[in-house]
Amino acid sequence: MDGIELLRWTAAHHGRTGVIMLSGCDDLRLAVNAMQLGALDYLQKPFQVSEVAQTLHEAMRRHQERLARAQQVLELETALQRKAGELQDSLKQLQSASEGTLEALVTALDAREHETQAHSERVSQFTVRLAQAMGVSGPDLEVIRKGAMLHDIGKIGISDLILLKPGPLTADEWTEMRKHPMIGAWIVNGVDSLQSASQIVLSHHEKFDGTGYPRNLRGLEIPLGARVFSVADTFDAMTSDRPYNRSKSSEEAREEIRRHAGSQFDPEVVERFLEIPAAVWDEIRERTMHPTHDRGAMALI
Repeated sequence: MDGIELLRWTAAHHGRTGVIMLSGCDDLRLAVNAMQLGALDYLQKPFQVSEVAQTLHEAMRRHQERLARAQQVLELETALQRKAGELQDSLKQLQSASEGTLEALVTALDAREHETQAHSERVSQFTVRLAQAMGVSGPDLEVIRKGAMLHDIGKIGISDLILLKPGPLTADEWTEMRKHPMIGAWIVNGVDSLQSASQIVLSHHEKFDGTGYPRNLRGLEIPLGARVFSVADTFDAMTSDRPYNRSKSSEEAREEIRRHAGSQFDPEVVERFLEIPAAVWDEIRERTMHPTHDRGAMALI
């Protein structure tokens, strides 16, 4: 190879080696090319030994400065990578804390409105089981679980005078109550790791025939997670004791859901729901009333 090829090869394979070019060719373009490829200096033959010594001394100084700068850049990149890792860890902790805070709020809301701390967890497990029957798995199943768990988080923005009113609501009070899906979606959308669940929170009161709220979505316009949740939530509501409502048996609840397939509920979701034995729902209810597992296991039902 010629001198330029050797310089290019040296730069590629021995980047920390300084090079001074010596050439008998009086060509300015060659000198410029050599410097662009990383040569520290360029001497033309014939040359004086003193000139070489002076050039070498100056080249070594510049080379040490270049190596020092390269080391500083490397140290800076390492520091930035470390800081980036620390920032990611902090963000993960913040996200985890945000999710934990929301779930704590959900528990408080359950205790306030339903006089039970298990409603949202039970409904989320009902929803997960039904979603599995619909063929949902992996990350999509976890999104549905989170959406079901946090479905009523928006009620934090509804007045207690409305939320806990023992009698029927007035028209104005219903208008306020129907804002809770939008409030909930806004809250959940503020946590990056929960944003994918916000559409379930927003749509959990939509009905298959388009008569639900807040957007009057119809049929498959409603996210699958919300269509599944609607059946699971209704089943839980009908089979749970409430101060204003005597609980129904599982069979009574199943028959009621069957009658509303195609109007309130997605017929395909209802069909999958009815294929699941009542004993499965009873087992989930018992497990949430007397939990023996940690929260992380919920997605594996």
